[in-house]
Amino acid sequence: MAILAGGLATRLRPLTATVPKSMVMVHGKPFLEYQLEFLKKDGIRDIILCVGHLKERIESYFGDGSRFGVTIQYSKEEGPLLGTAGALRNALNLLDDPFFVMYGDSYLFLDFNEIWRFFHKFKKSGLMVVYKNENRYDTSNVSINGNYVQKYSKTEQIPDMVYIDYGVSLLRKKVIESIPTNEHCSLETLFQSLIEHGELLSFPAKQRFYEIGSKEGLKEFERYSEEKLSER
Repeated sequence: MAILAGGLATRLRPLTATVPKSMVMVHGKPFLEYQLEFLKKDGIRDIILCVGHLKERIESYFGDGSRFGVTIQYSKEEGPLLGTAGALRNALNLLDDPFFVMYGDSYLFLDFNEIWRFFHKFKKSGLMVVYKNENRYDTSNVSINGNYVQKYSKTEQIPDMVYIDYGVSLLRKKVIESIPTNEHCSLETLFQSLIEHGELLSFPAKQRFYEIGSKEGLKEFERYSEEKLSER
């Protein structure tokens, strides 16, 4: 599993001016620790952290992952940030084929084995997990047609976009091998190219997601995690 944890997190400033988004504290522990917990429960223990902004803070806390029951390797962006797809290109030599990738601000509810089995029924290059959001938890940005993503845009509002990118995808390495080294590239650009060639599968998630990419999302996850703590 590659986790994209290198962005500037401008929507959370000033909180993230001195703390990377993955290290934002929620009830006494960083958000990334919550992510590692749900991944470990689903049997995913080999983690690649794609880091950039304030990367030393993340590496200092999580180290090799052994304290958290996982194995962590780091792919570090040393110069200008490369974007979400560029960060994966930078991590190419560490990735399995195919590999899962998730955003560093998403808390999800998934059976990764089920996604893996679904993906291997098709000889396609990529898969995006989607959720029928209907603009409830964030702006919907995906439309699907059967088992395929039909449209995806983070900027353009299209009426039939009732789904949203859930925050995790499954990709073959060949998809990112064509990205020039040290060149900025976004997953949005990559996904749109796959859609044009009929290569991006859709897999519907059943439960809503939580995210800390915005101040409102962070407050909502704080409430959710507080409720879970009170249930123990």
